[in-house]
Amino acid sequence: MVARVAVDTPLPHLDRLFDYAVPADLDPQPVPGCRVKVRFAGRLTDGFVVGLGGASAHEGRLAPLAKVVSAEPVLSPQVLGLAREVADRWAGTLSDVLRLAVPPRQARVEARPSIPAPEGPLPDVDDEAWHVWPDGPDLLASLESGGAPRVVWEALPLRDPAVAVAEAVLATLRSGRGSVVCVPDARDLDHWDTVLGSVLGEGRHVVLSSAQKPAERYRAFLAVARGEVSVVLGTRAAAFAPVRQLGLVALWDDGDDLYVEPRAPYLHTREVLLTRAAREDTALLLAGYARTAEGQSLVASGWARSVQAEAVTRRRAWPRLAVTDGSVAGGAPARLPHEVFAAVRRADGPVLVQVPRRGYRTSLACQDCRTPARCTTCEGPLAQSGRDALPTCRWCGTADPRWICRTCGSHRLRAPVVGQLRTAEEYAAAFPGREVVTSGGADVLAVAPKGDVLVLATPGAEPRVAGGYALVVLMDTWLALGRDDLRVLEEAHRRWFNALALARERADAVAVGDPALLQGLVRADPAGLAERELAERAEAHLPPVARVAVVEGPAADVAPLVDARWTPSTEVLGPVPTSTRPGEPVHERLVLRAPRREGPALAAALKDVQAARSAAKQPPLRVRVDPHAF
Repeated sequence: MVARVAVDTPLPHLDRLFDYAVPADLDPQPVPGCRVKVRFAGRLTDGFVVGLGGASAHEGRLAPLAKVVSAEPVLSPQVLGLAREVADRWAGTLSDVLRLAVPPRQARVEARPSIPAPEGPLPDVDDEAWHVWPDGPDLLASLESGGAPRVVWEALPLRDPAVAVAEAVLATLRSGRGSVVCVPDARDLDHWDTVLGSVLGEGRHVVLSSAQKPAERYRAFLAVARGEVSVVLGTRAAAFAPVRQLGLVALWDDGDDLYVEPRAPYLHTREVLLTRAAREDTALLLAGYARTAEGQSLVASGWARSVQAEAVTRRRAWPRLAVTDGSVAGGAPARLPHEVFAAVRRADGPVLVQVPRRGYRTSLACQDCRTPARCTTCEGPLAQSGRDALPTCRWCGTADPRWICRTCGSHRLRAPVVGQLRTAEEYAAAFPGREVVTSGGADVLAVAPKGDVLVLATPGAEPRVAGGYALVVLMDTWLALGRDDLRVLEEAHRRWFNALALARERADAVAVGDPALLQGLVRADPAGLAERELAERAEAHLPPVARVAVVEGPAADVAPLVDARWTPSTEVLGPVPTSTRPGEPVHERLVLRAPRREGPALAAALKDVQAARSAAKQPPLRVRVDPHAF
């Protein structure tokens, strides 16, 4: 007997299946999907059996399997096919993707039943959470009848989106099919776990996250692989969960950069679930308060349809937003504008203030001539971590107690950009009757204290509060829009909508910035904003309309790729240096842009480059296909 094995090797030139002989006396005997040990390049290496047969195309003598680590089938054919397609899509290797898809083995867990079976019948579907959206009840009915609708859903703060998604999962479960639901982080995971348990009943779903203890994660994974549970909730690690008879994949807040895998091949959870929905013909629910250009492209292409509430309902659901540019009579902007001061004084309840930068004084400049303050050692930017802290370089950490401006000789410093800690001091002085707390950086609050508290939080670190905030203030919106990034407008609005969604019904909100740039918030129209963003991307030939690959590495290795043959329509942009600090080796970045239809060919060409370098025992280049930011 011959076993086809996916060997765990990251080398691109060896990214294929290998045949091994199965000794007759091997105990236990291998089964498709089980873990094995094989002799590879002179050493014992992990692998997965992906198939068994009676013959091999290899003409020489086959090496035998060294060991069957476990007869537990942990790699299903569906997940294997998905992993292969994902690896090819991002110019990566199968082994890199399988490390994400299959958690490490825990032998003691395999010897025990995974989880107890749920008791009692499934609850009935309650479509009340979907009545705000005209198409909502029909969506649930389609899922319950075995349909596979694909929708991009614009959620509203009138309803808890976790409840609405849980009802969709329940409808899918009643049709005899399973679901995969992904959320960005652990805070979301705790809340959604509670909601799913309440709607589905205990024991009908499991949580899969890389933050879990290894035994806990593997126990949940086995419960899914064995068919004991059909619903998986998790972070990006859950996208590959081996759910049998998958009927629905759902993703909340797909614009969050936590969905981007930080290791090669740098895949995005949204794209993994879209690939899975297409491969397994499942329903899709792409949901969020804001909408990404990728989500809008699915609607524009007709592959998915938009589910929105009526305009009057959207305006009623979101807080009443006032926009001020912060200017005063003399024309200079105020750090704490009068409109914000008055709104906080009026607020009857907790107040959320979103500050775009964490820390204290994150940027320093000369008070007299406005020249940026630089480190005398490495030319890095100076910052201040606290009221009495010395100006310190953000690059090398060198403190400068006797800083002198090189332009005018002044000793005085100012802070063009301040973080939430310094802003909290300003608010505490302005409102002595309110308790001021901060959330951001290493100290993120999940829930705000009770009472008329004033919460200063960085984007994404806003704590929940019982009953919602009476007022939401968006500070320094110009800072969020000032980053040099492809997704700056989309990402800023996503964070603003997420903050506004924490307000109570009919609450007030104030945004400090340019009114002309905040009309998407004023109109409460995420879909319209995404439609305009997609049109601008199309004009610039940028994702998702086109495929873009970014290649980074030593300048000598990147240079030959400029004149390489890619696809017929590939544009080569660059290279440009990525390292400008003194003493560092020169690295460069090359950007390759091709039409979407040529994306697979471009990824294959990039993989050939990596394979050639691997075969020559050269270090790999850093290749990112459609990166979230570049």
